[in-house]
Amino acid sequence: MAKPDPLADEPFSYVSRSDGSIVIRYHAAPVTILRGKAAERFTTRVAGADAAAAQQLMARATGNFKRGNEGRITGRR
Repeated sequence: MAKPDPLADEPFSYVSRSDGSIVIRYHAAPVTILRGKAAERFTTRVAGADAAAAQQLMARATGNFKRGNEGRITGRR
């Protein structure tokens, strides 16, 4: 049996701040902040991405997705 896709319900979102930084959220809880070159790269990549690809980009940017600790951040475990 195939594992369910954890990104299917689109748990990640992001907000661009006026200072150019990007806040990436997992189930509305802030997980990481991208600044400078990382924020610029992320903005460029996510602009041309569909919803599924954007979820993958945000998951990778957090650096901890699929390690089992994403539930601890939001208190969902």
